[in-house]
Amino acid sequence: MNAASYSPAWLRALTAPLPEGLASPLETARFELNAFYPADQMPEICFREEMGDSYRIERADGRLRLSGGKTGVLYGAYALIFTSVCGTSVRLGSSAPYYPLRVLSCWDNMDGSVERGYSGNSLWFEGGHVRYDPARIRQLGRMLAGAGINVLCVNNVNVHYPAQELIASQLNETAALAAELRPFGVRLMLSVDFSMPLSQGVGTADPLDENVQRWWRERAKRIWEAVPDFAGFMVKADSEHRPGPNAYGRTHAEGANMLARAIAPYGGKLIWRAFVYDCMQDWRDTLTDRAKAAFEIYKPLDGRFDDNVILQVKHGPFDFQVREPVSPLLLSMPRTHLALEVQLAQEYTGQQKDIYAMLPLWREIFDTVGKDKVEAFTAVSNLGRDANWTGHPFAALNLFAFGAFGWDPDSDPERVTRLWARLTYGLKPAEEDTLVSWLLRSRSIYEKCTSNLGLGWMVTPNTHYGPNPWGYEFQSWGTYNRADRNAVGVDRTKTGTNYVSQYPEELKRLYEDPRSCPENLLLFFHRLRYDCVMADGRTLIQRLYDDHFDGFMETEEMARALLSLPLPQEDMEQVEDRMRLQLENAREWRDVTNTFFHRLSGVEDARGRKIYE
Repeated sequence: MNAASYSPAWLRALTAPLPEGLASPLETARFELNAFYPADQMPEICFREEMGDSYRIERADGRLRLSGGKTGVLYGAYALIFTSVCGTSVRLGSSAPYYPLRVLSCWDNMDGSVERGYSGNSLWFEGGHVRYDPARIRQLGRMLAGAGINVLCVNNVNVHYPAQELIASQLNETAALAAELRPFGVRLMLSVDFSMPLSQGVGTADPLDENVQRWWRERAKRIWEAVPDFAGFMVKADSEHRPGPNAYGRTHAEGANMLARAIAPYGGKLIWRAFVYDCMQDWRDTLTDRAKAAFEIYKPLDGRFDDNVILQVKHGPFDFQVREPVSPLLLSMPRTHLALEVQLAQEYTGQQKDIYAMLPLWREIFDTVGKDKVEAFTAVSNLGRDANWTGHPFAALNLFAFGAFGWDPDSDPERVTRLWARLTYGLKPAEEDTLVSWLLRSRSIYEKCTSNLGLGWMVTPNTHYGPNPWGYEFQSWGTYNRADRNAVGVDRTKTGTNYVSQYPEELKRLYEDPRSCPENLLLFFHRLRYDCVMADGRTLIQRLYDDHFDGFMETEEMARALLSLPLPQEDMEQVEDRMRLQLENAREWRDVTNTFFHRLSGVEDARGRKIYE
């Protein structure tokens, strides 16, 4: 397939190939509008530099007028095009992104592989070098701008040695990639290895060492000379065997501030990941609770980070499980700039084989945390070289919606899903309703099939796909459910690990009482006997059985409904293949998980069904 023919799903109406040589978002906006609108309907474009990312649409003398800043004019152009494609009335007025940084974090390695990537190889790395098809990168820029995403961190946070060349011998190639994305308002960011000076002859990576500080200042100067609009660095330090400041007896604030000061003169931001915990835990230790780690490490550092440091916090205290409570760290650092991190790559949620629309999850997070607690929105990418970009055609919804929620965290999941469906497929109203309703239900269906009631980590180790209830139970990662013949779950109240005490009082009261704790988090916060009676009168063991039986049946219903839709042939072939895999997966989850609990508890299904067929 010619790279220019790759169509981002929600921009299929834009059939004009993007030309080489576009120099700015303003030029791109003019091209897109000229290619889409007849000459007599062409909106007037008014560039207003002071408007930045924002835009305004109004009518003047019977003609549409688009005013916008450097990138805002392009966002406004896509808003007008979307309106026309959907056949809806133009929304007059102003619009601006709520979060200035909407960061897509790509875990791409320079050999072309993608860690936790389920959509093919890297779009811009191959064989240890920066290699890409310029036409496809322009299509990528078009796709990201259409979704409102403005920062692309192109390399894996688990930085491997060759990636250091991106800011050394391959800096020119890095700059060329940045230039391809610049006309779409997408700025480049890189993950860096905290210990890099040590491998470059400095002899140490101690953040308080003047030679280390000087090395980073010199490196920053070279980067910004090559890429003037470079966004900054992302760092994973002292986490899962990655080097960091703790090796030198320094705090994370001291480590982050050293790097932040090197890039501050250029307006650079330092995104410092708060994903830090003891990954060498003894499973026999019932007092240490991995869920508590981030709060215990970072809460004492509140107010000690420099102004251009952004502490990136995963939405839950673990690692993108099927369901987790919100991370208490998001509610506990009022004097620190925070970024909310989500994962579009469905590492534990179906790996873009199974459908898991994330919008309801994000709505719950923002409703709990509040949109003002964080200042940036970041996501682990689900992109790759597959022809449809995201492996499963429906996984593109999560990428589109990430941009929508970064622009407006008050977004309604149904409205965003409907917009994506209309732009992507142009179905009849009843068909669109079918697609939208099942996508919005997909998260709850997947939860019933896999890890219900707040259970997590019941996956096959390493691959993280498919059921293995005890796969992580005796490993060092702190990933335990403590299931035995009588009970399951972890007591995280004051009689257990006391994790619940990290929350503000209102949430603490909600979670610590099993009578008020949301059922979908019940076994995350509480250890309960299998004969415990739930609110609806069922026992816990029966609820575990029922959810897995129901989840499989609902997956079958979803497959029938989605396969009845008149999708484009290339998408339908993918959907048929992925729904077959999802049905196989749901059946395996049902039978393995129910058999696991049946063998432990010895309790038969009250409805007389076979635990496995």
